[in-house]
Amino acid sequence: MVTRQIDARGMNCPLPVVNTKKVLDDMDQGEIVTLVDNEAARDNLVKLAEALHCGVSVEQKGNDYQVFIKKGSVTDLPTHLDPEHASQAFFVTSNTLGKGSEELGAVLIKSLFYSLTQSDHLPQIIVFVNSGVYLACEGSAVMEYLLELERHGVEIISCGTCLDFYNMKRKLCVGSVTNMYTILERLSLVEKTLTI
Repeated sequence: MVTRQIDARGMNCPLPVVNTKKVLDDMDQGEIVTLVDNEAARDNLVKLAEALHCGVSVEQKGNDYQVFIKKGSVTDLPTHLDPEHASQAFFVTSNTLGKGSEELGAVLIKSLFYSLTQSDHLPQIIVFVNSGVYLACEGSAVMEYLLELERHGVEIISCGTCLDFYNMKRKLCVGSVTNMYTILERLSLVEKTLTI
């Protein structure tokens, strides 16, 4: 099997992901190894591979990482997901629910995430952007519900630009940090997105 190599060292996010995705799109099967020099790029490439149901492994060499992505070795969807509902995403844009009273909105968002933990149909992924990232950070009123959802296999990701804007990146308590390109890629792979 031919292995193609991409040297993405020194590239700012999301270029390592973008360049790798372009090569993957042109392949029916095979393996890519992408070289990166930071943990954020490494993690984003792993998430890309998992989102595309490709095999992935990582090797560290000095300060660099080699991310091996194998296309054509499709992995199954997580077994905890009901196949009828496995391709659903929640796109959370605010730390309150609805317009009007913020106090009421805070009560409603807490009720929504509690209700979700009681549901038989969990989303595949929850994406937090803008002030929605506060819900995944220290002090969140819905933290216990998000941790429970994550334990049940729901992927939780937060926009890194948003966390930086609100100076909250160090206070993230659940899920992982990602970039807008990866968010768009993940949302493009689900059949239904519910914006909150």
